[in-house]
Amino acid sequence: MAKNGGAAAARLGGVFEDHLPVMAERMGGQALVEELCGGFWLLADPARGLITLESLKRNAAAMGLGGLSEDELRAMLREGDVNGDGAMDQMEFCVLMFRLSPELMAESRRVVGEAIRFDLMAHKGFS
Repeated sequence: MAKNGGAAAARLGGVFEDHLPVMAERMGGQALVEELCGGFWLLADPARGLITLESLKRNAAAMGLGGLSEDELRAMLREGDVNGDGAMDQMEFCVLMFRLSPELMAESRRVVGEAIRFDLMAHKGFS
């Protein structure tokens, strides 16, 4: 996981408003995921199918990231690079987008909590 990701997330939070919750509400979950996949391909290197530092530098302006420095882009990449290969695949990108959305994360925690409580009540604890 990223060492400098918090700084990148804070910087990105200053660049973007968190539109994911509104998009999720209006579009539904499946359409939101499809939209995120589209965003991934705008930033990805088409030959590798991954977001690399080079593809981020080349395509960042199209996503409103043109003002970020190379160090900030590198930190953003590290933040999303869960498997440590130096790039982000589509799943890592989608997870990063959700992690950068505090409202969606809170909603996800609430839904998971409700599911666990329901399961515990239905089964009267763990078997």
